[in-house]
Amino acid sequence: MSASVLKTAANRKSPEFEKNTRRMIDLLTEIKNEEEQIRQGGGAKAIEAQHKKGRLTARERIAKLIDPGSQFFELAIYAAFEMYAEWGGAPSAGTVTGLAKVCGRTFMIIANDATVKAGAFFPMTAKKVIRAQNIAIENHIPTIYLVDSAGVFLPLQEDVFPDTDDFGRVFRNNAVMSAIGIPQITAIMGMCVAGGAYLPVMCDHILMTEGSGLFLAGPALVQAAIGQKSSAEELGGAKMHSQISGTVDFREPNDEACIARIRALVDKVGAPSPSPFSHVQAREPLYSGDEIYGIFSSDPAKQYDMREIIARIVDAGEFEEYRAEYGETLLCGYARVGGWAVGIVANQKKHVQTQARGSDQKRIEFGGVIYTESAEKAARFILDCNQNRIPLVFLHDVNGFMVGKDAEWSGIIRAGAKMVNAVANSVVPKISVICGGSFGAGHYAMCGKAYDPRFIFAWPTARYAVMSGDSAAGTLVEIKLKQLEREGKKVDEKQKKELYEFVRGTYEHQTDPRYAAARLWVDAIIDPAHTREALIWALEAASLNPEIREFKTGALQT
Repeated sequence: MSASVLKTAANRKSPEFEKNTRRMIDLLTEIKNEEEQIRQGGGAKAIEAQHKKGRLTARERIAKLIDPGSQFFELAIYAAFEMYAEWGGAPSAGTVTGLAKVCGRTFMIIANDATVKAGAFFPMTAKKVIRAQNIAIENHIPTIYLVDSAGVFLPLQEDVFPDTDDFGRVFRNNAVMSAIGIPQITAIMGMCVAGGAYLPVMCDHILMTEGSGLFLAGPALVQAAIGQKSSAEELGGAKMHSQISGTVDFREPNDEACIARIRALVDKVGAPSPSPFSHVQAREPLYSGDEIYGIFSSDPAKQYDMREIIARIVDAGEFEEYRAEYGETLLCGYARVGGWAVGIVANQKKHVQTQARGSDQKRIEFGGVIYTESAEKAARFILDCNQNRIPLVFLHDVNGFMVGKDAEWSGIIRAGAKMVNAVANSVVPKISVICGGSFGAGHYAMCGKAYDPRFIFAWPTARYAVMSGDSAAGTLVEIKLKQLEREGKKVDEKQKKELYEFVRGTYEHQTDPRYAAARLWVDAIIDPAHTREALIWALEAASLNPEIREFKTGALQT
């Protein structure tokens, strides 16, 4: 083996490996069961009602649209999870989004789920559609819309209508995508009313099935507003729009014919511009991705070697580690994933012994903590990746930056600022995977959501917050106790413990990846064994955008 090939020391038969595997499988089983429930949309009765109209459900339409035998890489399935309970919930925010192959080309698919409140837009529905469009814009991904929506969910219109990440942004994005030259195809396969009627008309191709409706105001609203009586077909049916208004390009008898027409149109779309990123024939990893279950530990007190995780993601186990003996709590290095060249920045969870800066004394550096040397190393590595047009992959399991006198004297703030600057100003695609903890400024430095990763994924073990649950609970309880003392109230040890457990429970719930996914802070919760596949989807999507702007960092702390 050459020096660049990662070796493994994983022991599949060890009690720790088996314990980690059981925990991960339990979490995955829970996640997959919930996802299957979410896929039922509005439930069996709503699905039956959709079929009685002669229409397919959103997921049935997607299954027929994508290439036979290919995968639909769904994004944001957990959107609106445990939200809008007072309105009966909105599974997956009433819309289905994801990447798929159509006639061999990568497409973003956005489909309204009419089984959920007639496909109405909740606040999170608008945000989910906008997130999918933003991914398409950043990566120049052609997009197909399958429209079947009653428009804005009126009881919540104040949270859907006015802001920059609300309903109107969808149509603004349509216009921006068109100007960039991103192909957009819309099929109206049900209702498309009010402001939502602008979406299809701002796309390249408009298809419409018989029995669908496209109008700014429905028959009842028209009669109330101007006293005019007309049927839905007369006002905005497929025949009227194809023969009289000339709004639709193709009138189709049913969903199946409409989907066949979409595929025929996609088949004629020209080839994308060449990718600027290095790509060669993919090679399989040396070790099974399933072994990640046993290697990874979600226990903050336990150590594991992040190189073992990397070895199960990268092609042929090859990892050209950058400054391997310096700043060892951050691993940086070059590799390929699915044939695509990548630069990997990953938190090392093993404690390391190193020489203290400016002395001959030895010291222990804690795994998962970013020290001055590791921040400086990562910043320089990120600069090199931008210089050489290499996409970046961040693997998070970070407690934060080191604190204390030694850290401050070594210039930890300056080094951290340097790393954050490099991440913020990167022009190559950035993809983040939250494996374990992702806390505080460490989350930012590792390209958290605020730093524009093209995609951000989370494992079921991810924890995502300002600080860990234990730390937060201790701080919040202390504040509460001082408040009670000022009010002259005494709290015994039992009450303190109950208060601590209540605060900790609430905080832990909010750090769960499902809570983050519900609010679109992550694009998908992925099976750790399928991390490689998720990264390949993301890298292939990112390769569709050939434009890389000039790399500048501005004032960089030195």
